[in-house]
Amino acid sequence: MVDRLLRDGHTVIGIDNFSTGVESFVTAALRSERFTLVRDDLLDPAVALAAAKDVDAIFHFAANADVRHGTEHPLRDLEQNVLVTMNVLEAARRNGVPRLAFSSTGSVYGESPVIPTPENAPFPVQTSLYGASKVAAEGFIQAYAEGFGIRCFIFRFVSLLGERYTHGHVVDFYAQLVEHPEHLHVLGDGRQRKSYLYIADCIDAVLTAIEHDGPVVQIYNLGTDAYCEVNDSIGWICAAMNVQPEITYAGGSRGWIGDNPFIFLDCSAIRGLGWRPTLTIREAVERTVAYLSAPR
Repeated sequence: MVDRLLRDGHTVIGIDNFSTGVESFVTAALRSERFTLVRDDLLDPAVALAAAKDVDAIFHFAANADVRHGTEHPLRDLEQNVLVTMNVLEAARRNGVPRLAFSSTGSVYGESPVIPTPENAPFPVQTSLYGASKVAAEGFIQAYAEGFGIRCFIFRFVSLLGERYTHGHVVDFYAQLVEHPEHLHVLGDGRQRKSYLYIADCIDAVLTAIEHDGPVVQIYNLGTDAYCEVNDSIGWICAAMNVQPEITYAGGSRGWIGDNPFIFLDCSAIRGLGWRPTLTIREAVERTVAYLSAPR
């Protein structure tokens, strides 16, 4: 997002404590006089307040995105996803920032009985601490939008793929196959059905939405109009790496606590604004493998 905003001529301030972020990803941005990097922690309200001064939009992408191991450190989702969001909202309110875009998740729908799942689907019981924290953050964002007039855009992503990909099933399988190409172990039964989205398509969708007028709170699902089984993805990854491993499965319909065995979102709202993804899920998986394989 930083690179895209700079390419479009904007001045950008980036904030990261690099607890999971990779500083080399902003190497090119740091060469620009229009980019400032703040190496600090948004859990400190003063950091958010200072950084949000004299800006006309905030892209709030800071979060703990670890669904799989959430039960091992339950306070992390509260602190990094809810309290940080409150600090960002307060910074926006006190500085008079007119627009805020938030990276939520399709996980807020839990195991939805409505497939494909639209934005107005009822929320079922939450199945992960990550999803619960994003629901809480969305609630505070909506209340700030209504209470203080900040135009807020909530984007419920499916899992993202592509360049600078650092965690998720493709990197997990890729790492296994690099270490032992003759064997791949899969959590669950491989029949989990998921939708994915290429990162550049996601950024295009976000930037498309924030330029459209509408109610003070706008919520958009972001994904492709398709899904695949984990087994499909395994086949594409193995073909791209030219390996034929023996595949074993841990079993069960879920890979871990909070894993949703079927995620497929109705993305007609964002498509109504004229946005279309450029890559299929298979193409995004193949692009990700190519990125992971490239020398650095």
